[in-house]
Amino acid sequence: MALPTLTPEQRADALAKAAEARKARSELLASIKSGERTIASVLGKAKEDKTIGKTKVAALLKAVPGLGAVKVAALLEQTGIDPDRRAAGLGDRQRSALIDALN
Repeated sequence: MALPTLTPEQRADALAKAAEARKARSELLASIKSGERTIASVLGKAKEDKTIGKTKVAALLKAVPGLGAVKVAALLEQTGIDPDRRAAGLGDRQRSALIDALN
């Protein structure tokens, strides 16, 4: 399937929207890293907040201090969550299992 041809204005709008989304995700991850937000509160808002919902669970977990790529991979495997799963795609059981495993 071919990509639609965009006018220069549409392309500029799409680029601005993408940049804004990247900035919002970056701020979200920084707030988790600084301890301003907990992973439990962030995952609880994943269904309502598009920025949180579209962020991969692995990226959210890697932002938690003390969790690196290896621990995150083990944690996701232990809880049965696909590494490519986005936060909005988590079920209630998966979310609670992940939060329990972190505590």
